[in-house]
Amino acid sequence: MDFTIAALLTQDGVITGAVYALLAMGIVLVFSVTRVIYVPQGDYVAYAALTMAALQAGKTPGVIWLVMILSFCATLMELTLIIRTQRFTKIPFALSKYLGIPVLLTLLAYFLAPMQVPIYGQAVLTLCLITCMGPLLYRVAYRPVANASVLVLLIISVAVHLAITGLGLILFGAEGSRTPAYSDARFTLGPLQITGQSIWVLAATAVSIIGLYVFFTHTLPGKALQATSVNRVGAQLMGIRSNDAGSQAFFLSAMMGGLSGLLIAPITTIFYDTGFLIGLKGFVAAIVGGLFSYPLAAVGALLVGLIESFASFWASAFKEVLVFTLILPVLLWRSMRTHHSEEDEE
Repeated sequence: MDFTIAALLTQDGVITGAVYALLAMGIVLVFSVTRVIYVPQGDYVAYAALTMAALQAGKTPGVIWLVMILSFCATLMELTLIIRTQRFTKIPFALSKYLGIPVLLTLLAYFLAPMQVPIYGQAVLTLCLITCMGPLLYRVAYRPVANASVLVLLIISVAVHLAITGLGLILFGAEGSRTPAYSDARFTLGPLQITGQSIWVLAATAVSIIGLYVFFTHTLPGKALQATSVNRVGAQLMGIRSNDAGSQAFFLSAMMGGLSGLLIAPITTIFYDTGFLIGLKGFVAAIVGGLFSYPLAAVGALLVGLIESFASFWASAFKEVLVFTLILPVLLWRSMRTHHSEEDEE
């Protein structure tokens, strides 16, 4: 291996690691706030890429049917709870959150799909549809069992992932899709050929990280999420609703997963079940961060991307094995440094 090959592999690893970083931070966010090991995080990637491909082909994206099913289920569950607790003043907010916004986005997608809107408009519409899935999934699958153990929540996550993957085959079909790049620009930097798409990936990741930092440090909802992640019971005593915090965490997680799908779709072909493997690599990066540190998760994502890139050169048949093997020394090191304590039951 000479310097040129090493530079190319490093470039590829950094770009891939930037995508994994978004997924890793989404997994860390959901776990720290809700204690859910969010297996379906990678499914947002596949759904976003395939939705974007459908819009570019002038077809109505199949994801709108899943959004509508989740919307009706969430609305019914929320109205039932409101009627049972006799908090009728919350009905307008519940209808707008769980029914109005999803229906509006669904109608937009249905009518705009044949019009061939500009690529950036398609990307925004795709991101809105995928982001909408986050709070709906939380309301339907996780909020009713929010106080369950981590193991139960993990089992539910696996079930949700299997359901979403199976529906993906029905909604999008078995064929893979790849979208055009957002920019055809190319720059030469020594032995490297820097494409406009790679700049989009790095810039979008950097803006997302900065945006999350500003959100958590300078906004009241962000500080409420931080408080919930540090001490759920203490946050509840201070008037922070854990259900609202969980919904916001799933909202942000879905947004980061959808953005990852939009960024990776022009780089590789995405199938309905591709998201699991991509999400699993994001989970490895999140484990490097201990499922609590966003900076360490981002660093772990870059490490995963670099290992995958160099492994594809030296031993392409074993690159997945090498990536997932990274989790073993990290878990061993953390188990030696962390004192075990029984989980507090609420």
